[in-house]
Amino acid sequence: MKTATHSLAQYTSVILCFIGCIHSLPANAESNPNTAIPRAVKSSLERNQIPLDAISIAVTKIEPGKPGKHQGKTVMSWRETESMNPASTMKVLTTLAGLDILGPQYRWRTKIFTDGVIRQGTLQGNLYLQGSGDPKLIPEELAKLMKDLQGLGIQKIDGNLFFDRSAYAPSAMEHNTIDGESLRAYNVPPDPLLYAFRTLSFQLGKSRTADFIDISYTPTLSQLKVVNQMQLVERSCDNWKSNIRFKLDPETVFSTDQALTAQFSGSLPRACKEVNYNVVALDPNTFLTQGFAAAWELAGGSWVKTPVGKDGLVPLAARLLLQFEGITLADDVQDINKFSNNVMARQLLLTLALEKMGKPATTTNGELVIQSWLKQNNLNFPGLVIENGSGLSRNEAISAEQMNQLLLKARNLPVGEVFYDSLPIAGADGTMRHRLMTQLRKFLHLKKKPEVRMKTGSLADVRAISGYVLSKSGKMYAVSSFINHPNAWKGLEAHDQLLAWLLDDGPEPKQAR
Repeated sequence: MKTATHSLAQYTSVILCFIGCIHSLPANAESNPNTAIPRAVKSSLERNQIPLDAISIAVTKIEPGKPGKHQGKTVMSWRETESMNPASTMKVLTTLAGLDILGPQYRWRTKIFTDGVIRQGTLQGNLYLQGSGDPKLIPEELAKLMKDLQGLGIQKIDGNLFFDRSAYAPSAMEHNTIDGESLRAYNVPPDPLLYAFRTLSFQLGKSRTADFIDISYTPTLSQLKVVNQMQLVERSCDNWKSNIRFKLDPETVFSTDQALTAQFSGSLPRACKEVNYNVVALDPNTFLTQGFAAAWELAGGSWVKTPVGKDGLVPLAARLLLQFEGITLADDVQDINKFSNNVMARQLLLTLALEKMGKPATTTNGELVIQSWLKQNNLNFPGLVIENGSGLSRNEAISAEQMNQLLLKARNLPVGEVFYDSLPIAGADGTMRHRLMTQLRKFLHLKKKPEVRMKTGSLADVRAISGYVLSKSGKMYAVSSFINHPNAWKGLEAHDQLLAWLLDDGPEPKQAR
């Protein structure tokens, strides 16, 4: 794993099926300026065969005021009260509530207990790992944990590994998918001891020193070797994955200390500089056991006997060896929103349940915590449906108007800037990195550049946006829009047209300067 940010970018893709919302058009839609869809947006929808009753739009001008006193004024709306499938924009609600309830400096804690003693650099006893749902326990963080262990005077471990996942209810960890793709990284289920998103990420690319393909992977596993039978071919890099054959041998793992072989065959085009091939092929215990063992060995530690990791509650007689704290919630929210990481969002929802209602955490309790937070903030959201907090759901629903209420509320909360900074920046990073590039170039001459901070949602039959536009005249707009339709995948252009219209002060062109 090159960097934490790079690693996350590899695990962020989602597929969902359609939830339709059908309503008749208001008779006076074109005559009411508040319901008039911008011409360029409407043309794009017509061109891509997306009916007007498949889209909702809410645009709110945020009037500046004293801290906590910003006001909102609706300047454009279309079917804004319809509850629709928001896809990954549901993460706006989960992350904003999480930041406000837990605080940006909140850190997840992973505890390590032992039932043994340390003698002459050897821990004579078992290690018990007790997780609280750290969503970003990645190799870089695990390496820090190993240093902490060695700081206790441990060089060798004479014992086994046990994993205490009692923080979550079994129902919260069930591997249910909406598309049957259980081995895809975006479908990884929550886990109180989630390590590296339970995903093997292979990097494939032409060797710098010879005419063959280099294959590396992260995280390192203690019992995994790679067999490389790949060939370079003269072909464009399009559809490179279709020519790769991957096999994990054995396909069924019977023991967490079992030797494994990752076999690659097929071809890779020379035109591909480096590609990432992500695989979720191991059960949680095998992945964590071999990952932990490898990290310990890389840190210079050793084992008396190769560990066989098992489920197990921390015994009452065990003592706490160390408590490891992960990165802050503020940093985690950056990754959730910029790269639309589903399992991180789901674990944040479960963390709200764990912290406010105790263990075992359930998604139902997480929803109750968010509903309570909404009530405390005088936000009444009829039609809101929270299933897992990530948007990876056929059932989650919210309206564009409600989304804008959240965006306005964020500007009035102490955590507002942290939340704002977590949203992808058009033309710069995250899921908006390659969007609105042409439109933004129009404003390069301005001293104060306009910007778009937008959470995106991209699911089968769903396209969604929710975030902020800072226009060329300095006005700030909250904008949310959902498309629920089989042709939603063609709706990116319409959404970009909407955002470009706002960059140009679309609702108030006469006041623009």
